[in-house]
Amino acid sequence: MLRELTEANGTLSLSGLERATGLARSTVDRVTATLARMGYVRFDGRDVHLSPRLMELGNAYMSALRLPALLSPHADALADELDESVSLAVADRDGIRFIHQATRRRAMSLSFRIGDLLPAERTAPGPLFATQWTAADWQRWRERRAADPRDLSFTAVPPRTYGGDAEDDETFAHRTREASAHGWSLDDQLIEPGLVAISVPVRSTPGGRIASVASVVSHTSRHTARGLRTTLLPRLRSAVRAMERELHAARPPEPGPPPSDLALWTGASKQQLGREFIESLARGLTVLTAFGEGRPELTLTEVSQATGLARATARRALITYEHLGLVATAGRTFMLTPRVLSLGYPPLSRTSLPEIAQPHLADLTSRIHESTSLAVLSDSGEEIQYTARVATARVMSVNITVGTRLPAYATALGRVLLADASGDALPESLRAFTSHTITDRRTLTEALTSVRAQGYALVDEELEEGLRSIAVPVRDRSGQVVAALNTAMHASRRTPRECVTDLVPELTATATRIQTDLHTAARFTHVPLT
Repeated sequence: MLRELTEANGTLSLSGLERATGLARSTVDRVTATLARMGYVRFDGRDVHLSPRLMELGNAYMSALRLPALLSPHADALADELDESVSLAVADRDGIRFIHQATRRRAMSLSFRIGDLLPAERTAPGPLFATQWTAADWQRWRERRAADPRDLSFTAVPPRTYGGDAEDDETFAHRTREASAHGWSLDDQLIEPGLVAISVPVRSTPGGRIASVASVVSHTSRHTARGLRTTLLPRLRSAVRAMERELHAARPPEPGPPPSDLALWTGASKQQLGREFIESLARGLTVLTAFGEGRPELTLTEVSQATGLARATARRALITYEHLGLVATAGRTFMLTPRVLSLGYPPLSRTSLPEIAQPHLADLTSRIHESTSLAVLSDSGEEIQYTARVATARVMSVNITVGTRLPAYATALGRVLLADASGDALPESLRAFTSHTITDRRTLTEALTSVRAQGYALVDEELEEGLRSIAVPVRDRSGQVVAALNTAMHASRRTPRECVTDLVPELTATATRIQTDLHTAARFTHVPLT
């Protein structure tokens, strides 16, 4: 079901899931109820949506792999230098999956999503990975090509207009031989017209196996395939050498803390929800979170200890995941495979902060019966911009739409954001919107100091007569305030004291939930604030 939701770009109706999976409706209801309890999906009416927390499964693979953390700064720097998109990919059997994308902001976007699966023969990294294939790997690839000649199972790429043939197969074999001889590979419009890329392998040890492939991606209006080779290949090779030095010199990290009390949590959830909660499904998924930074390979005993599950339960889960291709074995140890990224990562890797916040705002609005909003600072730092909002059903309510800009110094949202920013963001002249507006810079600076200390801002009729607003911060993984969450109302509905005692706890709890999703989503991806 998670894979079907992933293929559907993150959203399907319950009846759509029933049709896509072939499962009975009662089974679909129980599975989605279990996934919702785990925070992996959410309901919107009769539609099921993937939730950012599901990315913790892919994050377990990415942190165990270590490559994104070690290599992505070099990829980002190369993209800035060349002003072209740069990607990192790993092999997934006879396909490739992206683990990092450094994209350029252009109307003609050339980026795939992190976790997207592409057929090896239609990419630049594919021939490089194929240089390491065994005879069995080549046979599996030929069988897949025969069964799916138009690449319909690869939803991240346009299907072929015609079925592949023996000549196409030989072309890929020839490209692989050339990649082995030259140490680089080209994609000359194999995925779709106009798209070109050049790739160089990143090896785990000097002369060893290919750990990842770095690619520069462009389009034919900027570079021809030949032009990529002559103008950009030298710089790509230089960047790859820096990546390899980083990779070879890196020491194994100390294992981070494994998940705790997972078995107790699933047991408690089963008691609370009864037959609607499939405990075996929940416990099986928790097994994937046992892996992570400093824990790339685990024995059965270590998985059992990390999750608190019985060895028999952990063993059944691992055997199932090995059959599904999510887990591989090496002797007595188990490790995650790139296929874990197929569980929701591609659509969720494009999630923005407003999309993360929207369902949480809806829940908050339903609880406090007031409109709620999320805002960020403008580039100048002098205004706030509303990026998400849920209005309450009242005859008299605050009428603000997404995209609205207001002066930061006269709003609760703005003061929360300014309290964490430099004082240079304050405008030279502070206009009085009402008789209550703070227009003295020293007084405003003192107010911002108080906001920073108390963790919320209350602005009472400073922007408009009768308008009272209270806001709290939303922080990123580093602790920096990147957005603010508020509710606003007519001053007659709640006193300032009631705003603090009744609303601040609700706002803070909601901000914490937004932060949890943001931190999960932003661990290995860029989450746009707007």
